Amino acid sequence: MATTTRLINAHPDRVFAVLADGWTYSDWVVGTAHIRNVDAGYPAVGTAVHHKAGPWPVSLRDRTTVLECRPGRMLRLKLRLWPLGAGQVRFILDPVGSAATRLTMVEQFTEGPLLGLRNKVNDVMLHLRNKESLRRLADLAVNRRPAVLTGPER
Repeated sequence: MATTTRLINAHPDRVFAVLADGWTYSDWVVGTAHIRNVDAGYPAVGTAVHHKAGPWPVSLRDRTTVLECRPGRMLRLKLRLWPLGAGQVRFILDPVGSAATRLTMVEQFTEGPLLGLRNKVNDVMLHLRNKESLRRLADLAVNRRPAVLTGPER
């Protein structure tokens, strides 16, 4: 199990807004190449982000499904990357003062061939990957501004 924590200088609602926007998944999740679709209602339990992961031309098409969601507090996902396997990741958001968040990411493999990689070396590799993912997520939470729509889509 790989556990990674980062202090983000943004309110938990801003941090959760990035987690809740499935279209940003490939912007911050290291290894995700392209978002193909996001189910309506995401991040409601049972909804999914449909993505491609890995480098072209060997990228795999799969999905990440919401298992549990407490807006502003916690999000638990089932990650799939078949035929390699599946895992779970939990994001826990803890407020720090009035305008910061301690975000903890806990990830582990749960099914398939990758399950055999559950060891200390793999935990270190996941931690390094997740450290970069949380850095990217923090950049979005701190610096992203809402889009301004113009034209007929307003």
